[in-house]
Amino acid sequence: MTARKSGSRLETEIERCRSEGQWDKIPELVRQLSAKLISNDDLGELLLGECKLQTYLKENPIKQGASPRGPRPKLVEVRKHLVAALDRGNLKADYLQEASLLMAKLCYVEGEYRDALGHYNKVNLDDMQLVGAPVYKLSMIAEAYATKGLCLEKVPAASPSLSNKNTGSPASNRSTTDREQEIINCYEKSGDIALLYLQEAEKALSAGMQNRSPKPGPTAQDLELGYFLETGLQRAHVIHFKNGNLTRGVGRFREILRAVENRTTQSLRMTIARQLAEILLRGMCEQSYWSPLEDPPTVSPLDDPTRQGHTHSKNYSLSRRPRVYSGENLFCPQENTEEALLLLLISESMANRDAVLSRIPEHNNDRIISLQSASVVYDLLTIALGRRGQYEMLSECLERAMKFAFEEFHLWYQLALSLMAAGKSARAVKVLKECIRLKPDDPTIPLLAVKLCIGPLHWLDEGECFAKMVIDMGEKAAEFRAKGYLAIGLVYSLKATDASLRSTQEEYQRKALGAFQRAQSLSPTDHLAAFYLALQLAVSRQIPEALGYVRQALQLQGDDVHSLHLLALLLSAQKHYHDALNIIEMALSEYPENFNLLYTKVKLESMCRGPEEALLTCKHMLQIWKSFYNLTNPSDSGRGSSLLDRAIADRRQLNAMTLPDFSDPETGGLQDANTLGFSSMFSVCSVHATSIAASRVEQALSEVASSLQSSAPKQGPLHPWMTLAQIWLHAAEVYTGMSKPAEASACTQEAANLFPTSHNVLYMRGQIAELRGNMDEAKRWYEEALSINPTHVKTMQRLGLILHQLQRYSLSEKVLRDAVQVNSTAHDVWNSLGEVLQAQGNAAAATECFLTALELEASSPILPFTIIPRAL
Repeated sequence: MTARKSGSRLETEIERCRSEGQWDKIPELVRQLSAKLISNDDLGELLLGECKLQTYLKENPIKQGASPRGPRPKLVEVRKHLVAALDRGNLKADYLQEASLLMAKLCYVEGEYRDALGHYNKVNLDDMQLVGAPVYKLSMIAEAYATKGLCLEKVPAASPSLSNKNTGSPASNRSTTDREQEIINCYEKSGDIALLYLQEAEKALSAGMQNRSPKPGPTAQDLELGYFLETGLQRAHVIHFKNGNLTRGVGRFREILRAVENRTTQSLRMTIARQLAEILLRGMCEQSYWSPLEDPPTVSPLDDPTRQGHTHSKNYSLSRRPRVYSGENLFCPQENTEEALLLLLISESMANRDAVLSRIPEHNNDRIISLQSASVVYDLLTIALGRRGQYEMLSECLERAMKFAFEEFHLWYQLALSLMAAGKSARAVKVLKECIRLKPDDPTIPLLAVKLCIGPLHWLDEGECFAKMVIDMGEKAAEFRAKGYLAIGLVYSLKATDASLRSTQEEYQRKALGAFQRAQSLSPTDHLAAFYLALQLAVSRQIPEALGYVRQALQLQGDDVHSLHLLALLLSAQKHYHDALNIIEMALSEYPENFNLLYTKVKLESMCRGPEEALLTCKHMLQIWKSFYNLTNPSDSGRGSSLLDRAIADRRQLNAMTLPDFSDPETGGLQDANTLGFSSMFSVCSVHATSIAASRVEQALSEVASSLQSSAPKQGPLHPWMTLAQIWLHAAEVYTGMSKPAEASACTQEAANLFPTSHNVLYMRGQIAELRGNMDEAKRWYEEALSINPTHVKTMQRLGLILHQLQRYSLSEKVLRDAVQVNSTAHDVWNSLGEVLQAQGNAAAATECFLTALELEASSPILPFTIIPRAL
């Protein structure tokens, strides 16, 4: 009785060691077992054979795609033990099956594939019970199916040991197809049973650790897949994809991923999740996608059409399957990008958790593997999120990758690009500085930084430094050197616009011209170099020279919208208004949604065809805005106040057209619109340039709307509403020219509902007050506008005239001279200054001002040349 109990305890301990892979303890346990139960000598032979085989494989792991051939001294011992166990015939039926499975495995390791298949045919793997089987037995069965699949792949199809069928055309094809199906079934069964084994082993291990007192011993992390289990889990989908059966391959991936996770399979799950995400992104469209909870389609465009009818479906069942995740509130993706994103976020979480960050030499290989694995995940995340335009989320993901990114240019550069796309320009510039440090000879990186500095940030000093980096590279920059001169020319051009002193303006204009000329000489086929040279000449009022270069730019790029726009403005500066309007209409036929062109068209139509045509264009702009941005104007809430709601049958109705009554003080849905106003815009864009006064920031924000390009709206919610406000202000200006203050006031109110603190809105209200003859009210509006933007030249000019009418000559002269310092090419200001000086009796100075005004007016465009955006 005592011997039976002792034997039972020993057998339990042996079973536990076999399940946990503690092969070093087996010999001692076998000795104890042999000493107590003599009849179990055959079991001892089986255990020793298994122990030595597993130890050999651990010390000499089989490499993927190859196996050791020929006997080895240790394998000879293994065979002796297994032959002894099988030949005596004293083993129980279960142990006899195990011995046969081990013998088949030994034959595979020795390269005897037909012998291995013979042993498997004797055992009949499909009859082996999974229900109630000990944990180690599950591992043996899983390995057996994988080994059988490997043997079937290695033995020729016509081998008589495999099939009794004669080779022939139809029968042989059926035999080949059946054999492929058998191989796939072997691997899929192996994978399913392997998952079941790992789940049960981890559960048993955790239970054993809780029951035993804490002491050094095996932990869950000690479980290893091994070559055969890993092959069973990974080989089936490889064959599916090789055969062009993507449907079954994707289905197999999903089956593995739905199984309840355990620590041993975490690395494998990460690999499979990444591979499935790549297939979903690159090989599957929305039309061929099916839900993970649905059965795969029988016929799919994913599969190889030449193999239709030869695709393999799952046609087996197991008595016991691995546990899968289930429940009522589980998330299930509905389309391919969504599933890919879910898989990649899971992979990213695993990559971050298992990151190897140590820089010590012995961890170099592990760290490189960890980095490469994470980089692949982040590259796929870039593809998935980039397709959806989710750059904000992408930048957050890449920020988490920074733990890997020490001295890794690729991740830094990806982060910089994602920050640019997400509109986080200030942070993008800081990251680009690190990229420049890592790759100092790459000219494209500082050029990207310049693009941000002269664009959304308006950091002109920093932009100049980045542009000089490219120029200083010399021959290393190659063709990008011309871009460097183009960038620094844009910086100088913008600095000239910002400068408050006329001498400073002229100095920067001279530098800008020199830089553009250098860029044009280095790259004579670049239309941008010729275009910006023409634009700078136009700003400097060298109209004939500018016309020559803009025509050259159009010869190089005939459909460039900015070159066409500049040509129209240059023609208007020469007073060829009809020709300019023709150019604008031609450009609009190619770029019908370009608001810049439409603003100019409104001005030219007022001049050439009358204000009625200009109002039709304003209505058209509102329609374009509504369809382009697909937004609802907050000011339309409940009041029908938009021109869009008023159809214009013909021109005769224009004079009778009325705009809504704004006597109703209710603001309706304006709260959200006001949160988009310039008061919030200061906080949003206060980082644009610390060197620029806060008023300059407001001016830059207001002028952004007049530089909208037709390609796409800029990032952020403000830009569409700024564009809409500009449209209303242009309509108000047309009504002001028609001497219709009520209609002009209605349009201005629409803009004010969006941006109540805009200096442009306040200026237009001053214009309307002047039209009504209320000079005191106009003066108040102009002063409020200048309190927001002290350098708005139009406001300064109108305020100077009102002060002149109020006979406050000294103050009027001061305001107008300040305006001339800001913009020395404004002919209206020079004319007004001459009138003030004449009223003061200073005839000589007044005459000089009038002559200057006449000279400037002769080259003055319909709208300032600076309406054309200056950006890389």
